[in-house]
Amino acid sequence: MGMLTVITLVAVLVESTLAARLPRQANPGSSVLDLVPLIDGHNDLPWNLRSLEKNQINDFDFNRDLTQDPRWNCTSCFTDLPRLRKGKVGAQFWVAYVPCSSQYKDAVEMTMQQVDVIKRFVDMYPKDMQLVYTADGIGEAFAAGKIGSLIAVEGGHSIDSSLGILRVYQELGVRYLTLTHTCNTPWADASPVDGEGGTPEHNGLTEFGKTVVRELNRLGIMVDLAHVSHQTMIDAINASVAPVIFSHSSAYAICQHHRNVRDDVLKMVTQNGGIVMVNFYSAYLRNDGARGTIEDVVAHINYIRNVAGVDHVGIGSDFDGVSMVPEGVDDVSKFPAIFDRLAQPKDGEPEWSSDDLMKLAGLNLLRVFSKVEQVHLSLTANQPIEDLIPTNEIPNDAKACRTDL
Repeated sequence: MGMLTVITLVAVLVESTLAARLPRQANPGSSVLDLVPLIDGHNDLPWNLRSLEKNQINDFDFNRDLTQDPRWNCTSCFTDLPRLRKGKVGAQFWVAYVPCSSQYKDAVEMTMQQVDVIKRFVDMYPKDMQLVYTADGIGEAFAAGKIGSLIAVEGGHSIDSSLGILRVYQELGVRYLTLTHTCNTPWADASPVDGEGGTPEHNGLTEFGKTVVRELNRLGIMVDLAHVSHQTMIDAINASVAPVIFSHSSAYAICQHHRNVRDDVLKMVTQNGGIVMVNFYSAYLRNDGARGTIEDVVAHINYIRNVAGVDHVGIGSDFDGVSMVPEGVDDVSKFPAIFDRLAQPKDGEPEWSSDDLMKLAGLNLLRVFSKVEQVHLSLTANQPIEDLIPTNEIPNDAKACRTDL
């Protein structure tokens, strides 16, 4: 049985049959990354391409040690092609992020520019990276020895409250949408409303927000709940008929940051069939403000495994989007260290079998992605949703920028 067939079968049937291909070792560790794709749910390199290169990448060389480039040796720069290879990255969601300051202004334009730079960037390295749009595509790229590269949009402000724009993003290859970033949209609360001094604006999702979730399901775009408020998480899971993802979040019980996922939602993720992909930002790993370590990453992975189940945890580093990453997981080359550490459990920690480590690496995300695709296929006969956001839900500062009201 070929690698592609095996990966697809596992993704669809939620069976780790690949374990039979691993030599039975007491401590399999990072060797599983040679058999299944390590899928990282979130990397903000495209924003660094914009901020450092102005998206002018024709002469940009990604196949070099960027730590030796004074401009790229920055506090939020952790990615280059040699380190991705050393880190055994099998697939990567490259994020089209634009700041909340663009909301109601040029968010759509900027997002389109970021989608464009992701596509051009990946196409520049055809021997090493391959644009993919499906779960099977990830398997095909991995079997060819390439890094499957997927496009994500981070922040619901990027759709400007328009389902038509959402459909265009799907046609361009966007495969998950983070419902908010750090700002509320006219239809969803972001996580800062749960922080000190925060006040909910919508108490979760509005009715139009639930419509956005339904159209994401119809389009086969994964619903990403990183960055949203606690109530928005609950509302979105209840509204979605497909599994949801948290592309880069950690466990609230360990670090009480509003970006993290509380136990009640972790249990809902289990019922929904979704996945929480652990974030490496130290501020989301520790309460004391200190730099984290690989032990903190392991603690969050183990906690989510214990509460939600081993089928519902993954890796979502947030490299190139944060400024303080854990010691021992300093850049994209260090992913194998996490798997080697999990294979050497300490007292009170769960044992990680080969099957378990493969699920964490990528099979859980492949299962979720495949299920989202199945839901999409089941809804293809449905007409596109044409609902418009109610005029009274559009903030006055947004109305001032629109000509269709």
